[in-house]
Amino acid sequence: ETVVLRLTRDLAKRTREKKLCMAGGVALNCVANGKILKDGSFEKIWVQPAAGDAGGSLGAALADYYINNKKERPRSTKFDKMRGSYLGPEFSRKSIKDALVSLGAIFEEYDEEELIDKTAKALSEDQAIGWFQGRMEFGPRALGGRSILANPMSEKMQKTLNLKVKYRESFRPFAPSILIDDVQRWFQLETDSPYMLLVAELNEEHRYKLTQKENNLFGIEKLNIPRSKVPAITHVDYTARVQTVDKSTNPLYFKLLSKFKTITQCPILVNTSFNVRGEPIVCSPMDAFKCFMGTELDVLTIGNFLLHKSAQKKD
Repeated sequence: ETVVLRLTRDLAKRTREKKLCMAGGVALNCVANGKILKDGSFEKIWVQPAAGDAGGSLGAALADYYINNKKERPRSTKFDKMRGSYLGPEFSRKSIKDALVSLGAIFEEYDEEELIDKTAKALSEDQAIGWFQGRMEFGPRALGGRSILANPMSEKMQKTLNLKVKYRESFRPFAPSILIDDVQRWFQLETDSPYMLLVAELNEEHRYKLTQKENNLFGIEKLNIPRSKVPAITHVDYTARVQTVDKSTNPLYFKLLSKFKTITQCPILVNTSFNVRGEPIVCSPMDAFKCFMGTELDVLTIGNFLLHKSAQKKD
């Protein structure tokens, strides 16, 4: 972080530019990215969401299209041309239904409004949801296409997801997805963060101050103490790796967050990748169902279909 800040301060001084684009594996360090932004040398930073080696494929395709084919590169200040990084496969309603039938799944089919209502209600009741919608994300972060979602206000959710779904240490924090219009009310962040690549501090009014007795605790006991109104996404230093959700890039996920906010007055959801430790993020409906059945997720929302774990065949 010290080296990165030296580089960015010097770069700002030399170029007098106010906006910075970064790539490479180091640019996936969301803590360092947050410190660059907080440092103020640049007003805005942008990181390609697959900034590591995987992003080279996208760069090569773009270079071939614009350079070798001599195509004019259009400029736009209205929106990010990555548009949420949803560049992966998408599955039709029929293909999802056929896959679920072939797998022997028990499911219900709904229109979009009913699906959102039922999913948001389940989240408000502290159920863990597998969320499989639209095109898959490109890059290492789940961004509301292939995500596991949960209620951030639950004091038990962090431990439950880690031990019963992700199968890893109980204290690992999760990232929040938040409606873009609410981000400044909750976090010390004055820009968008659509790719979950910026760490920001939770605003003071949402924090819980530790008592002297709690401060004297050590190790896992201290880590397990709720630190805010949204303990499932709050790290020990009151920070979180924030994803802002915009209606223009992911309207369905935006609608789910909005409905959850209507029910709970909280515009935030826990968002972690739809997989277990050691496995890649799920891609196909079959992947999603297998992960759903192999973990203690309560509900799977996939396309227009809703599956309850309690309704599935035991064998």
